[in-house]
Amino acid sequence: MTEQKAFMKICIIAAALCIQFISAAALDSGQDAIVGIWNNEEKDARIEIFRCDNKYCGKVVWISKPVYSPDEDAARTGMQRADDKNPNPELRGRRIIGLQIMSGFDYKGNQRWAGGRLYDPKTGKTYSGRMTLTSIDRLELKGYVVFSFFGRTSVWTRVQQ
Repeated sequence: MTEQKAFMKICIIAAALCIQFISAAALDSGQDAIVGIWNNEEKDARIEIFRCDNKYCGKVVWISKPVYSPDEDAARTGMQRADDKNPNPELRGRRIIGLQIMSGFDYKGNQRWAGGRLYDPKTGKTYSGRMTLTSIDRLELKGYVVFSFFGRTSVWTRVQQ
């Protein structure tokens, strides 16, 4: 009987460890559910969201107008589009493609990420941000300055995981 009880205890412990491992894997996939490539709301840019340390970041990987046209800037016709609106003159030469525009997002549970920063290269402004994954292919981003209820929401759609 004692060997049988010991065997049962080992089986129970093994089952508990398996359940804990599966739960941790499920939680991890929840955190990483936003990882992938997303179209912005206007569909004129694609942003890759990725893990950076224990947080989430994003960078521009495609834009619909990657180079300047003659009517925009004759002197820069055909050159890669740059971060022209950046308030820091030293950063205005950075290329838009490859530019990190999201940083510092923490997973808060329930398909929500917060505590991050969003940079808008179209305006040169940086906002506090939060994100909510409303479906596997729909991400709502909210950028705000001080209070989140005064912010703006943008809906992104997934291109690929």
